[in-house]
Amino acid sequence: MVSREWIGGRASVVLTFAVAIASVVTGIANIGVPPRPIGPVAAVVPEFVPTIAGFTGALTGFLLLASAFGLRRGLRAAWYATMVLFPITALQGALQSNERAVPLVALSAVAFLVLGVNRRRFHRDLDLTTTELAALAAIVGAQTYGTVGAYALRDQFTGLNNLVDAFYFALVTGSTVGYGDITPSTPIARLFGMSVLLVTVSSFAVALGVLLTPAIEARLSKALGRMTETQLDLLENHVLVLGYGDLTEPILEELSSKAPYVVVTQDAERARILTDRDIDVFTADPSDADSLERARVDTARAVVVATNNDAEDALAILTARQLNPKVRIVAAASNRENVDKLKRAGADTVISPTTLGGHLMAESALGGDSEKVEQQVLEEEPSKEDPVESDGDGTIDQPTSRDD
Repeated sequence: MVSREWIGGRASVVLTFAVAIASVVTGIANIGVPPRPIGPVAAVVPEFVPTIAGFTGALTGFLLLASAFGLRRGLRAAWYATMVLFPITALQGALQSNERAVPLVALSAVAFLVLGVNRRRFHRDLDLTTTELAALAAIVGAQTYGTVGAYALRDQFTGLNNLVDAFYFALVTGSTVGYGDITPSTPIARLFGMSVLLVTVSSFAVALGVLLTPAIEARLSKALGRMTETQLDLLENHVLVLGYGDLTEPILEELSSKAPYVVVTQDAERARILTDRDIDVFTADPSDADSLERARVDTARAVVVATNNDAEDALAILTARQLNPKVRIVAAASNRENVDKLKRAGADTVISPTTLGGHLMAESALGGDSEKVEQQVLEEEPSKEDPVESDGDGTIDQPTSRDD
């Protein structure tokens, strides 16, 4: 049986990829072939329009490929872009060829309907940093400067007669192609051409560095099992899982469908394994103040501490509580005698898995209601007392009196 998830989100992505490939293939197949429009518009469309649709079809297909990758990430912006591109691909197909365009038109129509029905599945915002927005603005500004300026000085250029020629001149100048078909014929035009060259080339170089660096950094960080600085800066209302122990996997399974979370561990090999599973991991000491600050403990909704070392857990709890006095901290005690001590360290709730498991098993063996014991644990009132200190050997010292 096909799952609803596959019919919904996955089908939308697959159909988008299919339309993109069909658009590219149709556009390439029609290069050099006289276009033959289909449908009722064939008799009223000027000859140059099908020609333009022919060589732009492949370009639209590549744009759809980029949108498909955005849909895989659940981006709302990708959904809007794809919904705009589908009618364009269908129209381009209808204007190109009767035989070759039928699959493209049909796929575009089906994909448009499927994607429209699954709108709610694509709800993530596209978060661009200020630097990335500035880089995009620089590219647009440089291209606009070159186009408008060249058109205004068109009488001082050879081969520049209209706005399309001006845009073409700005584009080939910024890309450093320089075909030589449009050339300045006066000193003023040459000075302007040099200014366009400097502005556009520098803006393209800076923009490519700004836009590509995060992608490269993300790939390297994923290979090393680390989060990028950009990913860390965007953390908000998340759950911090400090350390990795026997209980970590069940905790991650429960959190996966309920809240965003980040695992903080200094085990590089474990971090790499978790990253391969698309789990956000910050490779650092979970009891270090700088590490927790970088993991945005100040914006976290909760902190979970459940390693196999109560002493290390106590240090992590103390640090997290100091950095964010209001955050909710939940901990697991490996030794039942350390439950109260972890509470004094600053945890709101401390659970002893061994004690809880023993109670539940005994209740079940004796025919009692094991859910009653579980409910008692959940209703246990948290207590916060003076913090405690670790003696470094895996046990926790009792807090000393301030009068001593």
